[in-house]
Amino acid sequence: MVFSSHVFLYVFLPAFLAVYAITPRGLRSTTISLASLLFYGWSRPDLVLLMLFSTVLDYVSGLRIAHAQSRGRTGRAWLILSMVGNLGMLATFKYAHFLAQSLRPLVHHWGWTLPEWEPIALPVGISFYTFQTMSYTIDVFRRDVEAQRNPIDFLCFVTMFPQLVAGPIVRYHTIAHEIRSRQHSLSLFFRGVLAFQSGFAKKILIADPLSTLADSAFAATSLAPGDAWLGILAYAFQIYFDFSGYSDMAIGLGLMLGFHFPINFDRPYWARSITDFWRRWHISLSTWLRDYLYVPLGGNRKGSLRTYVNLALVMLLGGLWHGANWTFVVWGAYQGFWLIVERLLAGPIARWRFPRALGIAWTFFLVLIGWVFFRAKDLPHAIDYLSAMFGLSDSVGQTLGPRPIHFTALGVASLIVWFGKPTRDLVDQARIQWVLPLQAAFWWALLHMDYEGHVPFLYFQF
Repeated sequence: MVFSSHVFLYVFLPAFLAVYAITPRGLRSTTISLASLLFYGWSRPDLVLLMLFSTVLDYVSGLRIAHAQSRGRTGRAWLILSMVGNLGMLATFKYAHFLAQSLRPLVHHWGWTLPEWEPIALPVGISFYTFQTMSYTIDVFRRDVEAQRNPIDFLCFVTMFPQLVAGPIVRYHTIAHEIRSRQHSLSLFFRGVLAFQSGFAKKILIADPLSTLADSAFAATSLAPGDAWLGILAYAFQIYFDFSGYSDMAIGLGLMLGFHFPINFDRPYWARSITDFWRRWHISLSTWLRDYLYVPLGGNRKGSLRTYVNLALVMLLGGLWHGANWTFVVWGAYQGFWLIVERLLAGPIARWRFPRALGIAWTFFLVLIGWVFFRAKDLPHAIDYLSAMFGLSDSVGQTLGPRPIHFTALGVASLIVWFGKPTRDLVDQARIQWVLPLQAAFWWALLHMDYEGHVPFLYFQF
């Protein structure tokens, strides 16, 4: 089940909110957990078992770590068990086929053979909820949080449907007190509705129309340079409005239930550097990688060379987190390269004082190049697309034939990205001059969804 579907909007959400409203406060975590299991298992009930495996593993691990530490031990064995269980599940379902296919030529060169490993359907949201539960176990081990003893409350934390399948990655400490006791009010509910409507309009009215233009560009056998740039620009806006739209809807649903989820985007295309971009893009993932990988590796505390190695490794793994394909590995390496370059040139860049607009334009250009690797089906396809962008292709370029709706979506997206306010500011202020146009956009999006049909959220594949 997805947010931009008829069954969610017209059946699941109204029914859930009605039941939640009449549920006694002490049982509301149970209501959320049961509804979330229904939400997640709507199309594939068997996948619920995987999520429950991760839930039980980390619930028990957290308790055993806390028990061991109360007796003067570290509980490290239980932490390792949690890591092995969660990462092993990720490796099996997400990376096993990729690893087998990548190793096959090397093994064949040595005269060996590998058994065929058929690709396994990737469970929706597995990368998100495994990282979420692992962060809990690590925090318990670090004594940053107390172990949750109530299994229903922990199940609620893991399975909470608003952010279950595409984030933001919510850490336990950010909502631990709200799981125990949270405030509900009409004001908070109203803000949640506005955030949800904003994200829904972003997804349906901007991301979905641009998806057809981006898909056409990357499906073409060759493109003229102008059309290649138009295609990657469409994809840059598509992925931002699709993913940030989902995050807005998740945050909005959380507010309706009394939860304050962290923001996941902070106007990333305003970034003046790649370093700044990663402070603004997919914030819940970038901070997770920083706190649970970069800092434990030594961060920037062990000299410049070690810092560069850490940055490269973290971004490589961050790229691989997005998918089992060499395109994601190269995308991560590309991001890491520019992070290292910017750190090397930090002094000169600070002294030269580039105009803000120039920094934003340069960073956006670099981001667009990176999105080519992110979107392409494989590395040869990415190289061909980049060749088309820079007029280096030998073949005759095709034309995309964009429609007026594409130019409208690109124009509106540009205005929002570079001249609009962040969604959280608009929601908090809730001024009438913004609320009324939002209502019109939301209802138009509902009609548009009925007419155009469903386009899956991009980050469901991760």
